[in-house]
Amino acid sequence: MSEPDPVVAGTELPPLELRFTRADLVRYAGASGDLNPIHWSDRVAGIAGLPGVIAHGMLTLGAAGRIVTDWVGDPARIRSYGARFTRPVLVPDDDEGATVLVTARVTGVSDGIAKVDIKAVYDGKGVLGRAQAEVLLPE
Repeated sequence: MSEPDPVVAGTELPPLELRFTRADLVRYAGASGDLNPIHWSDRVAGIAGLPGVIAHGMLTLGAAGRIVTDWVGDPARIRSYGARFTRPVLVPDDDEGATVLVTARVTGVSDGIAKVDIKAVYDGKGVLGRAQAEVLLPE
């Protein structure tokens, strides 16, 4: 059996496709306690000036982080993870929902820690800005 390739700057993580439906938003609202109707009511979203129901920012952020946990294998190896919300994910009232494509690349490795830049794209536009994780690499 061969050793895995070393992690170096430029290493790309396997892409991740996320799908969010209205049912996902309702489940997340119940679990998180964020019952703001902009996450389930088109009428209220419109009153708030939104073009439709939007996914919870923290749901998007947490789900996008799976690209790193899936890659490293152990969520306890994540030393830090953060991002800015740059654009909402609109979730239509249908069976298809909204698809977010997440990609990531290692930008540096030092002292056993990899810095990983993450991109999450919905409808051709980024939804997270400055998304980065620091990961403790296996020895």
